[in-house]
Amino acid sequence: MKVLLVYNPFAGHQRAQKILPEVEAYFQEKGIKFDLRTTDYHEHGIQIVAETDLSQYDGVVAAGGDGTLFEVINGYFRNESKKKIPLGVLPVGTGNAFARDLDLHNTHWKDAIDIIALQSPRKVDVGKFTTHGESYYFLNILGLGFVADVTEFAHKLKFLGNLSYTLGVLQKTIFLNSYPLTITIDGQEYQRENIFVEISNTRWTSNFLMAPSAEIDDGYLDVTLLGKLGRIKLLQSFPKIFTGEHIHIDEIETFKAKEITVETGIPKVLTPDGELLGITPIEVKCLHKAVEVFWR
Repeated sequence: MKVLLVYNPFAGHQRAQKILPEVEAYFQEKGIKFDLRTTDYHEHGIQIVAETDLSQYDGVVAAGGDGTLFEVINGYFRNESKKKIPLGVLPVGTGNAFARDLDLHNTHWKDAIDIIALQSPRKVDVGKFTTHGESYYFLNILGLGFVADVTEFAHKLKFLGNLSYTLGVLQKTIFLNSYPLTITIDGQEYQRENIFVEISNTRWTSNFLMAPSAEIDDGYLDVTLLGKLGRIKLLQSFPKIFTGEHIHIDEIETFKAKEITVETGIPKVLTPDGELLGITPIEVKCLHKAVEVFWR
């Protein structure tokens, strides 16, 4: 077995760089050959995967956080190789929400390599979104509104890990504002005064159980809408997002969808897989079982 190992040495506040010798040694111990390519700048992972002849590999491994995985999946779909190889996830970053759906923790990177060594891939869904003529792909989530504002704030405090998102929620609540939203879900149009939209392929967003009923291979994306509510109720409801109980508050609506369009009164920044990329209006589709991922 031979894989392309796309490795972000800056992940986890450069913890990934420190453990790289151990990672290489364990790949060798498991009998997995690899070509190591480290990412040196933003979106370098897209370029690496897009331009590599994937036909010489049995898999491509994203080693980092959700941002690294986002770059790898986008490079994967830009790659012109006819052979479509499985993806592997090596969670060594700050945010590893997708890995949590694989029951992986970011300190358990050896378990991730064990899974890759099994060579037992499973087909999963991929989200595709188009913003102003450009298309991108995501495995985890796509958010806008309050959730994107929180992500933008959290990036400034990334050294705090998942705590940065909690602090972002508290800070952005002070400046809470709703906005007019038109969302079309599988042909049905809804108009709302909205706080945030989260479109989930997986259950987890950071350490928040945003979409507790999401399944990564059911052919649907899970949509969570938060309507207008006050600051106090938002703060009172916030702890429920850690357990998934937030979906039961009156201001939350949930849907399952194959195709979604979103329009807002003013352009809203998007946060796909924890990145900040694109603005509304957008079109989103679920690509059913479009890629294989190494799984237990």
